[in-house]
Amino acid sequence: MKKELVDIKKTVEGESLKEVTVKIGLERVDTQERIIVEALLDSRATGLVMSSELTKKKVFKLKKIERSIYVRNVDGTFNKEGPIKYMVEVNIHYQRHRERREIDVIRGQKWNVILGMLWLAQHNSEID
Repeated sequence: MKKELVDIKKTVEGESLKEVTVKIGLERVDTQERIIVEALLDSRATGLVMSSELTKKKVFKLKKIERSIYVRNVDGTFNKEGPIKYMVEVNIHYQRHRERREIDVIRGQKWNVILGMLWLAQHNSEID
């Protein structure tokens, strides 16, 4: 795998926590505008999420979801930013692979995109 696609980082505090990231392309389905973002691979997350800050900055078209999704933190408490109410539909580009996905939009996260367990399970042979 090319070095620039996967990056493992240690936290500044010197903890042993490692963050694994990949560079992915996101393409708006309405305008075909593409951007490159660094996405966190997180096996503790169940789905795909995008920060509301990125959706505003890059003017992604939001779709209201039928039922709000309440997010739980690792410790079991509900996320203080409230439930997920919107999603975006994008084309995700990773290496030579392209797929259309719906990504939930969440407020107050430090990562532009988090790729969770479902995405990792589908793409493990490409990431491994």
